[in-house]
Amino acid sequence: MSVPLAKGGNVSLSKEAPGLVAVTVGVGWRLGAASGDAYELDASALVCGRDGKVLSDRHFVFFNNVESPDGSVTHQGGGAGGEDNELIQVDLARVPAEVAKIVFAVSLYEATRRGQSFGHLAAAHIRVLDRDGGRELARYDLKGDASAETAMVFGELYRHGAEWKFRAVGQGYASGLAGIATDYGVDVLRESAPQPQAAPVPAAAPVPAPAPVPPPPPSYQPTTFTASQQTAAAVPPSPSGGPSMTCFFDPNHGPGTASVTWSPQWGVPRPIQACGACAQRVQTTPPPYYSAPQAGYPQAQAGYPQAGYPQQGYPQPAQQGYPQQAGGQQGQGQGRRFGTGALIGAGAAGLVGGALLNEAFSDDEPDVIVNNYYED
Repeated sequence: MSVPLAKGGNVSLSKEAPGLVAVTVGVGWRLGAASGDAYELDASALVCGRDGKVLSDRHFVFFNNVESPDGSVTHQGGGAGGEDNELIQVDLARVPAEVAKIVFAVSLYEATRRGQSFGHLAAAHIRVLDRDGGRELARYDLKGDASAETAMVFGELYRHGAEWKFRAVGQGYASGLAGIATDYGVDVLRESAPQPQAAPVPAAAPVPAPAPVPPPPPSYQPTTFTASQQTAAAVPPSPSGGPSMTCFFDPNHGPGTASVTWSPQWGVPRPIQACGACAQRVQTTPPPYYSAPQAGYPQAQAGYPQAGYPQQGYPQPAQQGYPQQAGGQQGQGQGRRFGTGALIGAGAAGLVGGALLNEAFSDDEPDVIVNNYYED
């Protein structure tokens, strides 16, 4: 016995027909006495996923695309003289697992241009039949559920666990089939009146593109960085939870975003925070100065004697205020005697110690580039 449904009602087809594997969905309508014969109605099916949208445009089955890609839904066309105007076959056993429901809609062809709506119909219905036995399982008659609509969703087949159920929907659209397509994710152009064509605008004369200017040659030899070096220089990790730090070499450079190892002229290497430019300079320039020789300043050259510093392998000038004796000893009568090597070592130790103290007390101040030069 068929189950009559009202708008919004549903029924379990699997319980009405145990072992159901395929159904036939029939839709029909009857025109009013004053409606004439110019009405054209088209039935369609939309195969939708769990998000309520069609799986693809090919899963919109209608008169111009009569079968879904998997072959589970087929548009059969006319009802062969029965009470159904159009039939749609659904092979439930072949419906893919990702399909959550199959929506059945009916639309009026060129309803806007012809001034037609579903309110002019005398009757309309949708029913579900067991395809193997032909028995009607459920039926929904649209009685007064439409007025100015030009397209309507009559009903839908949907999964409920392991069961297949049918729901009477009866939702109308004044925007026609394009409104249904928009809601279910189908790319369909809306019906629109033809627009007058504007006069063509003459194209402007093409403007020649300027000749490309070659970039200036680089004034330095580029350095190749490894992936780890690029990561450390570009996006270094900053200490979490602490205040932001400025560039170690110059606070005017902004925040110290790069963590690099700095080797001072005196002292031991240690990690510091520097800006990106200073970090790259530290990584690409040999320590301890991290700067190219400056024009106009004499640079200390390794292997040549420098004034004020004893050099191995070169004769040293006599120290002022200390008479020199043969063998490097001071003259008699001067009190305790010290060798020249001891005096030089003491002086060098003092210089090193002073530089280390200066380095230790200047950690909080920005460093500057140091260029050593000596007067002859």
